[in-house]
Amino acid sequence: MADNRDMSPRKIRELFARFAAANPEPRGELEHETPFQLLIAVILSAQATDKSVNLCTRKLFRLAPDAARMAALGEDGVADCIRTIGLYRNKAKNVVATARLLLERHGGEVPNEREALEALPGVGRKTANVVLNIAFGEPTIAVDTHIFRVGNRTGLAPGKDVLEVEQKLMKAVPPGFRLHAHHWLILHGRYVCKARKPDCPACLIRDLCAFVDKTA
Repeated sequence: MADNRDMSPRKIRELFARFAAANPEPRGELEHETPFQLLIAVILSAQATDKSVNLCTRKLFRLAPDAARMAALGEDGVADCIRTIGLYRNKAKNVVATARLLLERHGGEVPNEREALEALPGVGRKTANVVLNIAFGEPTIAVDTHIFRVGNRTGLAPGKDVLEVEQKLMKAVPPGFRLHAHHWLILHGRYVCKARKPDCPACLIRDLCAFVDKTA
């Protein structure tokens, strides 16, 4: 656990400076070529790994690379492509419904407004933040389980729920680092600051982190 002290602004700036130096142009790991494909991949990624989603979307996007063809493929066709990931029936329903709403309301294009995104089936605040950040270059921070853990464990942005962590991060992260912040933090949580056994010896920010149970 952390020692319950919020990280100082000086340490936060140093933390992100190190992430930026190590990985200047971080990228998400969901494969996509368009904002529509990104949106669908993020919807599918709920309770699934990016690797498992990519295996499904390679086939899915060959058959239905845009909203019109996704709507035409239908729930059964989508389900057939994604049946190896969890909740695939419900996700297929949301994917097709989203494609149809995009055609009805937005000419088949993905909107760049949060309210419009969150009105789509299967799209919540986290998904909207990912799309706004990656597809449209908005400095949003999508808090998933990795970022929630890193924010609390390190003292960077302690919070009782994902919204509180997001709000604290948006205040704490220096503007120059905000665009890439969620990528750096997700990758750090996924590969270094892991849930069961964080790899503290390999951590770039070990000396800045408030976690008291660091691994040797």
